[in-house]
Amino acid sequence: MNIELGRFNALEVVKEVDFGMYLDGGEQGEILLPARYVPEDCKVGDRLDVFLYLDAEERLVATTLIPFVQVGEFACLEVNWVNEYGAFLNWGLMKDLFVPFREQKMKMQIGGKYVVYAYVDQESYRIVASAKVDRYLSKETPAYQPEEEVDVLVWQKTELGFKVIIENKYSGLLYGNQVFCDIHTGDRMKAYIRQVRPDGKIDLMLQKTGTEHVGDFANRLLRYIKEHDGSIPFGDKSDAADIYDAFGVSKKTFKKAVGDLYKQRLIVIGESGLRLTPRQKK
Repeated sequence: MNIELGRFNALEVVKEVDFGMYLDGGEQGEILLPARYVPEDCKVGDRLDVFLYLDAEERLVATTLIPFVQVGEFACLEVNWVNEYGAFLNWGLMKDLFVPFREQKMKMQIGGKYVVYAYVDQESYRIVASAKVDRYLSKETPAYQPEEEVDVLVWQKTELGFKVIIENKYSGLLYGNQVFCDIHTGDRMKAYIRQVRPDGKIDLMLQKTGTEHVGDFANRLLRYIKEHDGSIPFGDKSDAADIYDAFGVSKKTFKKAVGDLYKQRLIVIGESGLRLTPRQKK
């Protein structure tokens, strides 16, 4: 039997004691599941799905708690405390997750939240984390198709937009001029593949092309105009690619939204683009 440190394992209960249950760890011997984590009506012979990690004395121990991250995964975690060796992150278990100084991109601060990758240090056999996540992302070119739905973790903000981690494996980019909602580092959300470039880089969008309700986009467009001093250089003659790059919608959806706003006398359509009506500028 091979057990995986830092991940969930299905193990059989082999012994009951006053302070918990012992589980069959194969070559690792019996592994304690402390009493506070033992499910009600648990008995010898049951198989339990437990997370394995090391306690404060570096002994292998089991828990039924669900950590915020497992080995081989990325997560955004908060720093609980710092000492002369590194930082310690809250990952939902009694013992915090250690990040050595050498694995920090910048010195971590108490209360700060950072995207990290969890792994087992081969020298110490400890579960640790690294903020140098680039090295753990796949360099392979994925076989994603346009508009394919994926799960993403927002990683960091850049001049172009937001770097995200796709399906716990690839790096991708959400362009800032196509994001019309508040997103922050650590957010998890659904996104859609816009394209996989020849160099393997992945562009994403938050909505499928043409699926956004025109009324919803009209509200978003109005807000966008307000945020850009009441006028934007887009209109009926704008190129469809430029509209998509700016808003992530088709020209057809854009024109319908413009028509809705115009009928409500919220905007004026001019030669140079769209602008708010005088009463909207107040």
